[in-house]
Amino acid sequence: MNARTAMRLGLTACLCLAGLSAGCGGGGHGKYTREHLSAAREKLGIMKSATEHDMARQAFLAGDLDKALKRIDTSIAINDQVARSHVLRGRILNEMGALDQAVQSLRTAEGLDPDNVEAQFYLGVLFERLQEQETALGHYRRAMELDPTAPQYAVAAAETLIDMGRPAEAEGLLREGAGRYEHAAGVKQTLGHIALMGGRNAEAVELFNQARLLAPDDPAILEDLARAQVAVRDYRAAEGNLSRLLKNAERAGRRDLLHSRARCLTELARPVEARAIYVTLTEGDEGAGDVEAWIGLGELSYVLKDQHRLRASATRVIALAPERPDGYLLRALWHRRQNENAAALEWLGRAAARDPASAKINTLRGLVLRDMGRHDAARESFALALHADPTNSSLRALLDSVGGPTVAGVTNEP
Repeated sequence: MNARTAMRLGLTACLCLAGLSAGCGGGGHGKYTREHLSAAREKLGIMKSATEHDMARQAFLAGDLDKALKRIDTSIAINDQVARSHVLRGRILNEMGALDQAVQSLRTAEGLDPDNVEAQFYLGVLFERLQEQETALGHYRRAMELDPTAPQYAVAAAETLIDMGRPAEAEGLLREGAGRYEHAAGVKQTLGHIALMGGRNAEAVELFNQARLLAPDDPAILEDLARAQVAVRDYRAAEGNLSRLLKNAERAGRRDLLHSRARCLTELARPVEARAIYVTLTEGDEGAGDVEAWIGLGELSYVLKDQHRLRASATRVIALAPERPDGYLLRALWHRRQNENAAALEWLGRAAARDPASAKINTLRGLVLRDMGRHDAARESFALALHADPTNSSLRALLDSVGGPTVAGVTNEP
């Protein structure tokens, strides 16, 4: 064997070894190697798609919707067979106000996985937003079937039924799952709302108290509890809870809460504190048009003998709501405090023209008439007031104080 032949044989051996590493015999990758490479690429794609999904979710939770949409679109471009990616895309588009596209994404997720509970729930959210409540209810019910232990789906279905004017059905739905939802604050809270709607105020207080024990740091539940306590006239407890709510950064300065607290303070005979709140409520552009705040300020100004604010309140209420009796009544109170009974009677006449049956107006009219020595007319006014408020013992005493027969089917016999 000469040197050239030996070189050829060595080269052939090297090529053969190279062929073995590529599949033994040439012709590209062997079947096993191609399958291995394909599986590796698929695994890498899944990992990359999942990474993009996680980054999209983080951006969504941070409120960066544009970035979130870009990331989830990248995730879906890599792997479009993952239901949760389409669910997240639907949620992002919903927040962006692109409702039709959001529905399409969630429908895609539903098609990929009909048992995906999040797809059903967020379809319900979307259709509720689109005012298609029956469709929304169907998706919430389907979510309940897929995960019967999750209270949020039952609460969503119940709230939809309430919005549809079917509170009894909503209550039945929640109470059917009482065993599963025994420790769910949201369920107790929703049942409390239903109780309030039905006028079962004491029951509502109990339900909101239960909800608060389960979620002591939830200010929305504390707010519901305070409102229910006002409804049952537990002003002391309500005022305490309202005071705590108004210290919350998100609720500080809320006008509705301030109104409720001022009312509680008034009922608790703490007029100076209540007046301070009403003064705040009547300030600024918004306060200038707050009729209820001006009425509250006027009434407390009379109690506190603040004639300047009383007259200012009366003038503002008459200007803002001339069809209501309140401003005229405040003006009458101002004149009565000035010992100007004839003028007070004139303004009470204007108030009575707008609400003839008002116990408050007729009581004050009776007091003014009694002060003027016109007992027969006073008796008639007190009788009208008692007819409107027959259980009021103070009115009964006023009627007795002027004696004689009465009108409107009410006598002065105890």
